[in-house]
Amino acid sequence: MSKFDIAILMGSKSDLEVMKGVFQALDQFDVSYDVRVLSAHRAPTLVIEYVKNSIEQGVAAFICGAGGAAHLAGVVAGHSHLPVIGIPVASGALNGNDSLLATVQMPKGIPVATVAINGAYNAGLLAVQMLSLKKPELQGKMITYKQEMQNKVKAISDELQIELGRE
Repeated sequence: MSKFDIAILMGSKSDLEVMKGVFQALDQFDVSYDVRVLSAHRAPTLVIEYVKNSIEQGVAAFICGAGGAAHLAGVVAGHSHLPVIGIPVASGALNGNDSLLATVQMPKGIPVATVAINGAYNAGLLAVQMLSLKKPELQGKMITYKQEMQNKVKAISDELQIELGRE
């Protein structure tokens, strides 16, 4: 296992389409990551082994996406002293509400930062913000990112005012 900043786990390969948002955010900020499919229920020993190996390699945080019972982030948090971000993945009859509750309702002492259902891009951004505490060069990139976002919103608003004749 080579060195990387963020460890990304998904409970099933079917979560991949949602999890691509994490890759997009981390790639945008040039943050290194590793990706694995590891199930909290079907391969718990492999999850624990991966978490321990990742910590030894110097990983800064974990991002876990899972649908259904969505226990992956909690299992990782239970075996790590590092930040864990959970992504509830929409699946099944409850459209991700089951995943959301399973991810966000952690017992006292086992925190998992939880983003919106299918909120993978935001999970990636949150990981970048966490990592920026260790890598200050990311702070500048995040400030620029947020300024550009603000500029785009202002431009859209200005265009709307022109369209409405309210310059």
